Amino acid sequence: MKAAVIHQYGDSSQLEVSDIAVPAIKADEVLVENMATSINPIDYKARQGLLQGMFQWQFPVVLGWDIAGRIIAVGDDVHDFHVGDAIFARPDIDPIGKNGTYAEYTAVKADKLARKPDNISFEAAAAVPLAGLTALQMLRQLQVKAGQKVLIQAGAGGVGIYAIQLAKNLGAYVATTASHSNRDFVTSLGADRVIDYHQETIAEVLSDYDAVFDMVGDIDNGIAILKPGGHFVTISATLTEAQKQTANKTVSEGWLETNGQDLAILADAITDGTLEIVVDSVYPLTTDGIRAAHERSETHHARGKIVVKVKVTELEGE
Repeated sequence: MKAAVIHQYGDSSQLEVSDIAVPAIKADEVLVENMATSINPIDYKARQGLLQGMFQWQFPVVLGWDIAGRIIAVGDDVHDFHVGDAIFARPDIDPIGKNGTYAEYTAVKADKLARKPDNISFEAAAAVPLAGLTALQMLRQLQVKAGQKVLIQAGAGGVGIYAIQLAKNLGAYVATTASHSNRDFVTSLGADRVIDYHQETIAEVLSDYDAVFDMVGDIDNGIAILKPGGHFVTISATLTEAQKQTANKTVSEGWLETNGQDLAILADAITDGTLEIVVDSVYPLTTDGIRAAHERSETHHARGKIVVKVKVTELEGE
């Protein structure tokens, strides 16, 4: 099968599309024919070698942690999904690095699957799992409720676009940071207040917030704007013990726990129109395409999600 691989850690030039074996599935897995995947910051960080302490990967490595496609085979213990089902998922990270989603086929555990909403394309569906699940679970960790004030850093980014909408769906007042050029965009997603991070810091203009979702590493300022009893979570930095022990505030790091149940919650919101998917750009699964997709992600200026089309479907809207 065709897959984008790296043979060593480094810059985007390490990515190349080549032929590798189709993965075998276990009893609790399905084999997915991939229609699309997407790019997340973890992708280029992994390519650079920054995850070496977490995984013992064996080259060549296939990156990618978002998938949308159709099931073409099911393991003996899988009963809730069937051949032909259109699904999307954030698969587990393969401990040896062979089963990423930059490929025509990926093995996925059945408990990570959700059915793709009928009202979106495979390309749109691929833009949801990792970023959408992260937004949903971090807002849950922050215990966001109706009437509360929440700051969501980097509102125009892949996670931010979902976090703003989900927080608004919960009834929260949402502030976010964005460049001036993205002010109208994040407002259209539901942001009540937009802070231009080029002009002012959050600590200068915000105070008495119930929750802060940090995606930029602005830890001390984020903690400072919390009210007593407030909650802070970061997905972009390692906290010091002193920060974790901040008096009268809950300060923690957040980690995605991928599962199909939470993804189905997002699918329902997409189906009923309360969660919009924003695609920044679409690239083909070619050597030049996957390199360009990574380079776009590394600019940190993508508006929404960067998608990679693995193959063209007969019915593009399916």
